[in-house]
Amino acid sequence: MTTTVIVGGVAGGMSTATRLRRRDEDMEIIVVEASGYVSFANCGLPYYVGGVIGERDELLLQTPESLKERFNLDVRVGTRAHDIDRAAKTIQLTGPEGTTTQAYDHLVLSPGASPVLPPIDGIERAYTLRTVEDVDVITAALDGVKKAVLIGGGFIGLELAENLTHRGVEVTVLEFSDQIMAPLDPEMAAYVHQHLEKNGVTVLTGADTVEIAEGSVTLRDGRVIDADMVVAAIGVRPASELASEAGLEVGERGGIVVDEFQRTADPAIFALGDAAEKRDAITGDTTLVPLAQTANRHGRLIADIITGRDVTSRLTLGTAIVGLFGLQAATVGWNEKRARAAGRDIRVVSLHPQDHAGYYPGASQIHLKFIIDAATDAILGAQAVGEAGADKRIDVIATAMRGGLTASDLADLELAYAPQFGSAKDPVNMAGFIADNLANGEKSFLHHELEQAVAEGWKLVDVRTPGEFNRATIPGAVNIPLDDIRDRFDEFEGEKVLAFCRVGQRGHTAVTLLENKGIEAANLNGGFLTWEAASSVNAV
Repeated sequence: MTTTVIVGGVAGGMSTATRLRRRDEDMEIIVVEASGYVSFANCGLPYYVGGVIGERDELLLQTPESLKERFNLDVRVGTRAHDIDRAAKTIQLTGPEGTTTQAYDHLVLSPGASPVLPPIDGIERAYTLRTVEDVDVITAALDGVKKAVLIGGGFIGLELAENLTHRGVEVTVLEFSDQIMAPLDPEMAAYVHQHLEKNGVTVLTGADTVEIAEGSVTLRDGRVIDADMVVAAIGVRPASELASEAGLEVGERGGIVVDEFQRTADPAIFALGDAAEKRDAITGDTTLVPLAQTANRHGRLIADIITGRDVTSRLTLGTAIVGLFGLQAATVGWNEKRARAAGRDIRVVSLHPQDHAGYYPGASQIHLKFIIDAATDAILGAQAVGEAGADKRIDVIATAMRGGLTASDLADLELAYAPQFGSAKDPVNMAGFIADNLANGEKSFLHHELEQAVAEGWKLVDVRTPGEFNRATIPGAVNIPLDDIRDRFDEFEGEKVLAFCRVGQRGHTAVTLLENKGIEAANLNGGFLTWEAASSVNAV
């Protein structure tokens, strides 16, 4: 009989354990978890705080007893692992009944991650949200809380902001950087920012917290914000101390270094989940991706390798989504900021279609952005924000990326269509059409290239109706409606025309009309709506 010891009993660890049992009935499988609970739904914790998940037991997917009964697993909660002796292949386990020395044939490290707690005066006053114990402490402390401050504008912080608001708490989110939701580009994050504020959440970016006192939070610029409760949701760091103390390699950002088999430098020790490094799908470089889906997949993979299957882990796309007050914000792969920082030559496609046919009741707008390799037409990443349909589109794009489809290939995807579900030209297809146009030479400027284009002599022309133009336009633009262009070609002689409309479609038509008359023309990528969102970021 062989023995596998698994450190960590949530997503990755429990996936490993249950798959091992399905593959080997005779193996001794020991799972140790430092907290008092295993296999709990940590992604559901904010929703229990908000009362969306009404029963605490709904968070507990399994118990040590149920796992023993169904899978014959030896699950030990409230037990800490320490002092790995790699030569002897033993590990020390300290639990309610004391410390024991446990031998192993295979050791799987899935300890997860720890909340980041920066050196802020009074940080010990802040709550964190990672475990069932954490959520118990927060919910017990909510009586009498009228104002809460959340430090950090990432997924968990914003989910908690929504749920505390549902509880009637006045919430302020403090984000150190110049935007919330770092996986999104600034103009895409702006839609989320605006939606949060419409729903009563105060969002402060560029907010450097310097002190947490009883009843208040102080920022470096001197502002003082009242707070009955403060939660630190700044992010997490890999819980890799156990591996490091055992002499296993840990990367620059703290993740346990593993190969394509999820093995560490010690062939008997595997690592996965939030504690371990992954490989980025775009470059193959190491990265950290604290996502449950990836942890679960790698748990199954490790169990298969231990039991003799020849399988390897795949590169990681980092697909993620958050829902906030009915708004979906989803992402996959790289954003524009990351691509430009890496020096990639890229094309960008921004569009703002309806989630389903506009003539069918209930249609709402989706904001989509694609990052595309200019040389190969490969999709490097995408973002989607909207009240409906963002999840579906990001899933399609993530699948296309995994399958190696190019951006132009999206035009030919056959996607399910009925007016209540989509359009005959689905937003993903439309992105493919735009990508194909750009790949075949259509000129386009991004919102942050606009000022330079005008300086280089491009004439900014708003091709929307006079009514739209009078309500709001880009400074310096002249209004020549699309339907008037054929009668006014003489006004464009000798000009380089940068056309724009609300979302880009009429601008594209204007460009084709002008180019067919030999006039140099370009479209503003994503139209006025993208420019307006980007401008709102700069105004914050």
